[in-house]
Amino acid sequence: MRKQSKVALRQQSKDNVTESVADLLALEAPLDYKTSQMSVNVPPGGQVPKTKQPDISPDDEEDGRPAWNNKVEYILAQVGFSVGLGNVWRFPYLCQKNGGGAYLVPYFILLLLIGIPLFFLELAVGQRIRRGSIGVWNYVYPRLGGIGVSSLMVCAFVGLYYNVIIGWSIFYFFQSFQYPLPWSECPIRRNGTQAYIEPECEKSSATTYFWYRQTLNITSTIDHSGGLNWKMVLCLLAAWIIVCLAVIKGIQSSGKVMYFSSLFPYVVLFCFLVRGLMLKGAVDGIAHMFTPKLEKMLELQVWREAATQVFFALGLGFGGVIAFSSYNKRDNNCHFDAVLVSTINFITSVLATLVVFAVLGFKANIMNEKCVVDNAEKILGFLNTGVLSHDLIPPNVNFSHLTTEDYGEMYGVIKTVRGDSFDQLGLDACLLEDELNKSVQGTGLAFIAFTEAMIYFPASPFWSVMFFFMLINLGLGSMIGTMTGITTPVLDTFKVRKEYLTVGCCTVAFFCGLLFVQRSGNYFVTMFDDYSAGLPLTIVVILENISVAWIYGSKRFMQDLEDMLGFRPYAFYFYMWKYVSPFCLIVLITATLIEMAVKPPGYNVWVQELAMEQFQSYPPWALGMCFSLVVAAMLPLPLVFIARHFHLIPDGSNKLSVSYKKSMMKDISNLEEDESRFILGKNPGETPSPMPSHRAYLGPGNSSPIELTTTSISSLGYGTSSQTNTGPKTDL
Repeated sequence: MRKQSKVALRQQSKDNVTESVADLLALEAPLDYKTSQMSVNVPPGGQVPKTKQPDISPDDEEDGRPAWNNKVEYILAQVGFSVGLGNVWRFPYLCQKNGGGAYLVPYFILLLLIGIPLFFLELAVGQRIRRGSIGVWNYVYPRLGGIGVSSLMVCAFVGLYYNVIIGWSIFYFFQSFQYPLPWSECPIRRNGTQAYIEPECEKSSATTYFWYRQTLNITSTIDHSGGLNWKMVLCLLAAWIIVCLAVIKGIQSSGKVMYFSSLFPYVVLFCFLVRGLMLKGAVDGIAHMFTPKLEKMLELQVWREAATQVFFALGLGFGGVIAFSSYNKRDNNCHFDAVLVSTINFITSVLATLVVFAVLGFKANIMNEKCVVDNAEKILGFLNTGVLSHDLIPPNVNFSHLTTEDYGEMYGVIKTVRGDSFDQLGLDACLLEDELNKSVQGTGLAFIAFTEAMIYFPASPFWSVMFFFMLINLGLGSMIGTMTGITTPVLDTFKVRKEYLTVGCCTVAFFCGLLFVQRSGNYFVTMFDDYSAGLPLTIVVILENISVAWIYGSKRFMQDLEDMLGFRPYAFYFYMWKYVSPFCLIVLITATLIEMAVKPPGYNVWVQELAMEQFQSYPPWALGMCFSLVVAAMLPLPLVFIARHFHLIPDGSNKLSVSYKKSMMKDISNLEEDESRFILGKNPGETPSPMPSHRAYLGPGNSSPIELTTTSISSLGYGTSSQTNTGPKTDL
């Protein structure tokens, strides 16, 4: 006699029926509590509505989600995202400002306490749940689903101005294909038969003038937009076209781009390091960098800035880390990935600092020699006019071959003899240490200080092309991660073609980015850099930490990691996630709020008449814009919490991915008839629930949790186990 199918058996049964795993797996669309009758008081004869199969693109893997072609592509993507422009122009500045080699100590300690544990956490939840930032936090704790939305908002804000920096690099890249470099000399103006040097350039320097006037054509205040800078508009368009082409096919296209964009900067950095070490004064710069000022380690400001740099260097909270890891296999060793990428990031920062200080040491020697020559001419003038006596000049000094040591000796004698009237001579000490202590960061380092140093390089156009091509690739790697942090959660939530979404996002971003390519655009870049990411991202990350370590539970999360990785992570991570990291982040948020309250909000304007920067407070409308950026980035957090608490929007925690259902179907298909009959049994107590076991679920209008007897299927991943787990547990 032919065996009856399980469907027939269920139809013949007149007992109350509770939904089984097989019924759930027969559905190809995600389930929501408002539209499903899953495992909860289903009335006799209750019917499950038929649902439409989702459209899975043909390039998806068997589990319905694209995957990295190999581990190398994934590691390069994470490295490309985390290693960005900040490693080149922010870390060296902080190292110089905060005690040289001594700064590396707090940075490394905080990397261990905050950086690696939280980076590991983001990698793990993304890999386990296989969703973008929105989907991940909807699964972990739906009321904090706004975390993902806030991450997306911050990615959008940062992407708008970050790509403008790539546009600036593109402009300098093409300007480098000429000799001499266009920023090597001040322009000559003519007034009839007379020729004179441009006053703005003469008062500052050729590189400074080229940056502020030739490149930005900057206005003297944020109130005056000055209209669009069309050169920068074209460069911004080129930057967005490059980014769009890199991410248009998702990880299938960006993974290939990463082979070049992630590795090429290291080639350039090593070339610059070797070339820099051969330059005069490079050793002075490196020695200045590594000379520790141990007293700096006792200052709280140093630790705060080190924590902030660790935080942003790894790209925590942006959603890009989670998005990239969501395309991994569930058994991938994400702990190894976290340690590897964090270590590469730290080594890259140190390598970039070596390169920067080697080049700046060379530049400092050049500037110091020019200072000696200029002041020696002043002294000769004073000697010829009788202002100074020839007796003041040491006999060993030869003005035709004057060294810095000879000048220092002569300077000391004149200062001692002249006494109070010495200042009237206007002589400089010309100390190399003073040049090395001139701290520059950000655009000032890349587009002014470094470009000035490259003027004196042999074959300077070649090195300039290499440097700005490196900046383009560093920025591109970070932009790919930023765009993935935007597109992945949207693609997970809405069924749209990734090509259309990518082109649409890039188009909208280009037109929004026109704000930054006005003549006053640099001031808006500074505004967005100061306010759109700092505080919102810190709050996002601490909520991520709390939702996993305290709401979901550190012990259960450690068990999930053991199921996923095949080994239990060190207890170190348990205590970091549970206590140390939240405490450090709370201190960081407090320090950030205090700094925002104490430090007047403002920006540095370029005053054309004085040819120098001056600090200026924001006007009221700009001040409102600053705080609007902070509010807009954090607003999804309370809105989603309130909406989910009062059941105003669906709870995303009850939705199951296609990948989960397919993997479970594969497991069941391998079971013998007796085993599958046991799993598909009609008694509710025998039916394993597909729901996450990390909490009892409260549907709308229910006053008590839905009781589910579950297998030890993790709420963050969906591996199977023969043991059963009855009811949710918590560490709280």
